Amino acid sequence: MTTWFLAINDLPFIWKTATVEGRLIIIALGIFSTFAWSVMAAKAMQIRRANRLNQLFDVEFRAQKHILEVYDRRVTADGCPLFTVYKEGCEQLDARLRSQANEGRKSRISLKSIEHVKRALESAVAREALKLEAGLIVLSLAVSGGPFLGLLGTVWGVMSSFSDVATAVAAGGRADLATMAPGVAAAMATTVAGLLVAIPSMFGYNWLVHSVRVGTVELDNFAQELVSKMETEYLKDDEE
Repeated sequence: MTTWFLAINDLPFIWKTATVEGRLIIIALGIFSTFAWSVMAAKAMQIRRANRLNQLFDVEFRAQKHILEVYDRRVTADGCPLFTVYKEGCEQLDARLRSQANEGRKSRISLKSIEHVKRALESAVAREALKLEAGLIVLSLAVSGGPFLGLLGTVWGVMSSFSDVATAVAAGGRADLATMAPGVAAAMATTVAGLLVAIPSMFGYNWLVHSVRVGTVELDNFAQELVSKMETEYLKDDEE
């Protein structure tokens, strides 16, 4: 605890002794960190809400006797990936069950029509997966770019410190630890800043990628189950 307190108290001194380039890099890393934390918070809430809505919709889906019951009730569930896929499939199925706008639904459709519905479901699954993945590139850039930006600031700062020491020695000054330490400490601060950006982003990115993969698999499984039920209920038999 004492070490952390001392480190925080050193920040004003480090900022004062940092070079202009080091300050710019620290500011850039701070902005990067803000974006990364915003993405992690937004995606975590999105995935949590999607999982909760998926569970609620799954109960409704399995309680219906016919595949189009929930669709006919004109239910809406914004932010629910399973419902979005279900609605897309039912819209395509309903359109093919009605040969004309003013006629009722047919009791059976052909295999070709089912294939059209299946492709529509695959497209819907892909779109929902992209929605879940949106924004993860920011975390990926933070993980890979943060340490390198910090290292750039450190190398640049150390180079500037040695250059200042060399200039001082040439002017008759001394090259001792007291002269070099402030500049080197300020240079090392950019590496710390880079790691503070990258480490949380790495954990958040890995957790979110895992959650997105699980969600995508659930969507694929649901789409396959939905097509299977549509075929059972509406596909024409070979002898018909």
